Amino acid sequence: MTDRDRVDEHVARWLPVLPDLDPDTEGAVVRMSALTRHLRGVKERSLTDHALAAHEYDTLHALVGRRGRAAPTDLAADLGLAPASVTARVDALLRRGLVRRIPSTVDRRRVDVELTEAGRTAWRAAIDVVAAEERRLLGALSGEERRLLSDLLRRVALLAERPGR
Repeated sequence: MTDRDRVDEHVARWLPVLPDLDPDTEGAVVRMSALTRHLRGVKERSLTDHALAAHEYDTLHALVGRRGRAAPTDLAADLGLAPASVTARVDALLRRGLVRRIPSTVDRRRVDVELTEAGRTAWRAAIDVVAAEERRLLGALSGEERRLLSDLLRRVALLAERPGR
């Protein structure tokens, strides 16, 4: 490949300083980090443009992932939060009309949280911006190349998920 990016310059600058530096490893890691930063920035701008705080988006996202309805304890588990923190989030989203509380269908003593149409619309508007940028970036690859990239990153991620030595 003849196109050079900033990471190529980074690697070239560091090779004389660290002669045992593997340029392919350094290039891959720095590029993954740069892409993550880029996508995080796109998401932050999208959330700002759609008047959503990150914690609001995360809560709506967790609800969408549970088909639009969940018990607060399930949301707490999904978000890695204490139940009281989820209650505060739900209260704020309720005031904005993005969720509602409804009786549970499995336990009449329990109340579930349900996404409203306004909540789904707000979540969708924010995520569509990020998804479009992901498609734009990965559109540089063929379908087969995207599958290969995903498979290769899975192998690396599985190793990272294992407990340390």
